[in-house]
Amino acid sequence: MARVFVTRRLPEGGTDPLLAAGHQVLGRDDDRAPSADELVAAARTADAIVCLLGDRIDGTVLRAGASGTLRVVANVAVGFDNVDIAAAADHGIVVCNTPGVLEDTTADLTFLLILAAARRAHEAASDLRAGLWDGWGINQYLGTDVFGATLGLVGYGRIGRAVARRAHGFAMSVLHHCRRATGEAGYVADLETLLRQSDIVSLHVPLTPETHHLIDAGALALMKRTAVLVNTARGPVVDEAALAGALHAGRIFAAGLDVFEHEPAVDAGLLSTPRAVLLPHIASASQATRTKMARLACAGAVAVLAGTIPPNAIETTVPGAGRAP
Repeated sequence: MARVFVTRRLPEGGTDPLLAAGHQVLGRDDDRAPSADELVAAARTADAIVCLLGDRIDGTVLRAGASGTLRVVANVAVGFDNVDIAAAADHGIVVCNTPGVLEDTTADLTFLLILAAARRAHEAASDLRAGLWDGWGINQYLGTDVFGATLGLVGYGRIGRAVARRAHGFAMSVLHHCRRATGEAGYVADLETLLRQSDIVSLHVPLTPETHHLIDAGALALMKRTAVLVNTARGPVVDEAALAGALHAGRIFAAGLDVFEHEPAVDAGLLSTPRAVLLPHIASASQATRTKMARLACAGAVAVLAGTIPPNAIETTVPGAGRAP
């Protein structure tokens, strides 16, 4: 029986793989994030950690784990920028994530943001609730059409492709840009061209040093004044201050954001513009999907503790796999 520290309360049934394997599940039964000191203390005595994307599993935590019996960190998220992957590999600690279970739920939310931002739904709904709407008018809340528009996808992994499938139902022209040519229709080799040509730009890249502030003031200046920017990837991919400035100045039409640079804080300029649809990081927030994510992460931990490498292990943390170039 292994000791598994679960950093927060997971959806009902989320820890079933751990319990079925007979492991001891430790941790707090609430949603409060553990402190850095709590994570270090837990790492010293745990064989596995199941964490969320808001938990910083840095080199200090991993060194503490390496001094004990920590063998695996299972992150209940597709992204894993909250885990120091290089340190994990150095200490022989496998890291798992949750690919393949949240793409459709996230793509649905992406399209919600596309439609809400383009059609000024937040502004209209806020006025209605505040008693500011005085009846139908032909020039009220004029948005931009989604049907037949050009959608530019920055990043073309599972989620980007799921968004593209939905876009075809709206008769959209779909462009995509990523690091390597896909050989598929709509591939655009340089980001600048995609930004210039797209009516709606949707971000689906991981957070890396290369993608930090990928969308900055310069990138925003390339977009159409009628364009909509949507981000369901990671907050720091967008320079929030630059985006707020562009929205207030009318340099782009609107934005839909589910993620932010300094969560849970949001740039004051974004909060003050009605042209920004802002959601609190809920892209994968369906009961079914969040439960699947938790179970997949826990199943990955169970596999590593049993001496096998699961399909959801991050390759560069698998012993003998080496580092990605």
